[in-house]
Amino acid sequence: MARTNGKTAGTGEPSAREAERRRTILRAAIEVFARKGYHGCRIADVAKEAGVAYGLVYHYFQNKDELLSSVFDTAWKGFVGRLEGVATGDAPLAEKIRGVARVAFEAYRHDPRAVRVLILEIARSPAGAKVDRGGAFVDIIRLAESMFRQAQVRGELRADLDARLAAAMMFGAIEMGLTSFVVGLFDPKDEAALERVQRQIAEVFLTGVLSPAAAAAHAGASAGSEVAWKKSTSTTKSPAPRRA
Repeated sequence: MARTNGKTAGTGEPSAREAERRRTILRAAIEVFARKGYHGCRIADVAKEAGVAYGLVYHYFQNKDELLSSVFDTAWKGFVGRLEGVATGDAPLAEKIRGVARVAFEAYRHDPRAVRVLILEIARSPAGAKVDRGGAFVDIIRLAESMFRQAQVRGELRADLDARLAAAMMFGAIEMGLTSFVVGLFDPKDEAALERVQRQIAEVFLTGVLSPAAAAAHAGASAGSEVAWKKSTSTTKSPAPRRA
C-alpha cells in the first residue's frame, strides 16, 4: 500500500516508521522529565536523548506541554486498561483490591521513570495543570466506585460506607505507597520492599491497622461514644421557635 507524508495512503494512520519515531521521542521525554523535571527539561535535551534532530521533535509535538500531555496519555491509557480488567472481573472484592495494588506496583516495576513522571510532574507539580489530570483521575475513581458499589450489593462491603470515598482512599494509599519509592524512602530496587509495601497497602485497606484485641476494644468504645454523642445532640438542640 502506498504511503504519503509518513502515513499509509487511504487510512490516515501513521506509518510504522512514523509511529516508531514518535515512541522513541516519547520514551526520551520520559527519561528527561524523570531526570530533570518538567521545568528543567528542554526540547533539545529530548532530541539528544532520542538521538534525533532537534527539529524532528517539533514535527511530532508542538512544544514541551504537548510532550508532557502525550507522556501522560500513553502511560495512563495502559494503566487504566489493566486496571479495568481487574475491577470489572468476577473475583471477590478482597481479591480485586489486591489486584489493583498489584497492577499499580507492576507498572512501577516495569517502568519506574514513567511512574515518577506521573506522580511528581503530573499528579503533584503545577506543570501537571497542563494535562487533563482531573478528568483522568475522576474516571479511574468512578471505575473503582462502581466496583465498590457492586460489592455492597453482594454484601462484601459495609453498607454504611461511601463507595466513592472508598475508591479515593484506596488510590490515595496506593499513590503514597508508590511515592515512598519515587522519593527514596524505600530502595526502588528492593524487590522485597516493593512486594511488602504492595501487600501491606491492600491488607491495611481491607482490615485496618489495629490488632484484633485493639479492634474489639475500639469497637466497644466507638459504640459507647456514638450513643453518648446522639444523646448529647438530642438534649442540646434548641427548641423550635414558637409561632406568633
